[in-house]
Amino acid sequence: MRTLRLTLEYDGTDFEGWQVQQDARTVQGALADAVAEITGERVVPTGSGRTDAGVHAEAQVASMRIESGLEPDTLRRALNAVLPRDVAVTGLEEAPDGFHALRDARGKHYRYAVWNARERSPLRDRTHLFVATPLDVSAMRRGAAHLVGTHDFASFQAAKSDARTTIRTLTALDLEGAAGREIRFEVRGEGFLRHMVRIAVGTLLEIGRGRRVPDDLPGVLEARSRAAAGATAPAHGLTLVAVDYGP
Repeated sequence: MRTLRLTLEYDGTDFEGWQVQQDARTVQGALADAVAEITGERVVPTGSGRTDAGVHAEAQVASMRIESGLEPDTLRRALNAVLPRDVAVTGLEEAPDGFHALRDARGKHYRYAVWNARERSPLRDRTHLFVATPLDVSAMRRGAAHLVGTHDFASFQAAKSDARTTIRTLTALDLEGAAGREIRFEVRGEGFLRHMVRIAVGTLLEIGRGRRVPDDLPGVLEARSRAAAGATAPAHGLTLVAVDYGP
């Protein structure tokens, strides 16, 4: 048996997320089907985490154990020949025995993209949230600064989440761009609660629209209540950019 590490890029628009679900089209399911078609082995690749329905990935990482002796480059090309057009294996390599895409992950980088202009952009429709009202990027940056560090992010997790602890560490939350064009929220952390990034973005967008002020954020954290934070930003603006596995 060999352990392989795969890197995948996908457009999540037409997937019901990463994780296999009955009677649903998922990235994990599409990859498992492709592996079975090429190698004859039925395996369920392990992802670095579950992306929700509609969320994209530039570099999702997966691991799997298979018996096939195909060379990594040959297997990568074969998988891409049978995978659907909205997902591709961009990297495939041998990994040490015991490598586990989920357990070994040390951090992740997400990007949330907003198209902030008077007119919508058809080319960005599947990957950006369209906001026509000019946003105050400076105010959002000041609000974002309150979220960086180790905090109890209970106010920023989806209802009915089963996380054992809501303490998380954000190592960076940077805003790039300007009102009237593309704005990107670059979020890096050691781990994330379900919908945490999207709720944080939704709350910061309320600041950008003038419905909150930056100094509201410490109180939102202290409340430890989902009702204290803003709306959950739509999934289609979110992309998993990279997964960190340390040195």
